[in-house]
Amino acid sequence: MLKAKSYQLKARKGYTVLLTVLVVGAVAVVIATALLVVGVDSARDISEKESSRGARAMAHACAEEALEQIRDASNFTGYGTLTLGSNTCGYNVVNLGGTNRSIAASSTVNSAVRKVALTLDKVKPINITSWQEVIDF
Repeated sequence: MLKAKSYQLKARKGYTVLLTVLVVGAVAVVIATALLVVGVDSARDISEKESSRGARAMAHACAEEALEQIRDASNFTGYGTLTLGSNTCGYNVVNLGGTNRSIAASSTVNSAVRKVALTLDKVKPINITSWQEVIDF
């Protein structure tokens, strides 16, 4: 009888240890999964921010290119593009009458789109009255 009780006590301890190991293992798996999900989301956010910064820089570069076109030919109007590395942006210069001009420049890098709108009231020398990022033209 004593051997049977001793065996049952050892079996219960074994089940308790096994159950504890399973619970701790399950908690570890949940924590590891949560860390992986947070890491993937963080990497995606960083990638989106880099794309947005790149698109902003390209839109500003296109606006500067449009200003160079106006400096070279004060009557310049029309469309143009600029390619830097693997990125491309576009700009459009519109004559608003007299020496007033508007410039719309935009760029897309991956899925990030950034747009810049400028207005000028003089072309010789260039006088920028407004330079702002916009959602749409």
